Amino acid sequence: MDAGEEIENEEEEETRTHVPSTPGPSTPLRNSYTYHSPTPSGEGPYILGVDEAGRGPVLGPLVYGVAYCPVSYRNQLEELGFADSKTLTPEIRSNLLETLQSDPDNLGWSVRVISPQAISSGMLRRPATNLNRQSQDATVMLIKDVLDRGIRLSEVYVDALGTTSTYQAYLSSQFPGIAFTVESKADFKYKIVGAASVAAKVTRDACLEDWTFEELEYKSPDVTLGSGYPSDPKTQHWLKASLDPTFGFPKVARFSWTTVKLLLEKQGHAVQWIDEGQESLIKAFESAQGLDKDRCGLTRELGIRSIATL
Repeated sequence: MDAGEEIENEEEEETRTHVPSTPGPSTPLRNSYTYHSPTPSGEGPYILGVDEAGRGPVLGPLVYGVAYCPVSYRNQLEELGFADSKTLTPEIRSNLLETLQSDPDNLGWSVRVISPQAISSGMLRRPATNLNRQSQDATVMLIKDVLDRGIRLSEVYVDALGTTSTYQAYLSSQFPGIAFTVESKADFKYKIVGAASVAAKVTRDACLEDWTFEELEYKSPDVTLGSGYPSDPKTQHWLKASLDPTFGFPKVARFSWTTVKLLLEKQGHAVQWIDEGQESLIKAFESAQGLDKDRCGLTRELGIRSIATL
């Protein structure tokens, strides 16, 4: 799938056994993408919740999710069982995702799946696009997408870490007329954020469990990926078993993570760049004496001389 591609979930596709917001069976996650459920038809205004899954893991994507419903539906939402997805079992989370899809007139949801390679590329480029900025961009993109689908939002609740007041002010400046609440543990306090948490978590887990390696010659070790968190013994085992000393890891790994960097430094082959230690290049830029002082040897050999001084 191309970056930014949207997958529309048609109603007749509800019989699919896989999670609809994943790439699909035997399909590699090559690029980041956005998934949208059918657009609710219930009368607005709407409330919307934002949460993520996979910020800390060394393996797999980072997924941002939103869920939204009419303000008038708030009381019904309270009875559906949504909560912080980390406190729920996988079975309950899967059932809640089905609940989220059970009332398409009033419930809508979307996810932005950021691939491991996109995360690492952003963090390793110069200047870097750190994880906070990538998360911020995903949140803004999802809210814009919902508005573009004709949904009138009056309240948005965001689960976030760090200085929430600064982030709340930023989002309010981007979307005037919408009341933003940005808090830590918002997925526990607000059911609509809990619903977004479930959408993000179920999507990420399914992406990792059904991961299809795009590397044609890669032979995956006979061990599971685990949860993807650096502290998970299964993930640690997979990382050690999967490291190729020359080529590193497949693209499921986030190369910008310290866990990966340390393994590559300890167990990977050292790389010597072709210009390292070449005495001829070093000598060419050494200072000379007399009139040629402070001029490199290359300029002398080419007969290049100064004609003015700025």
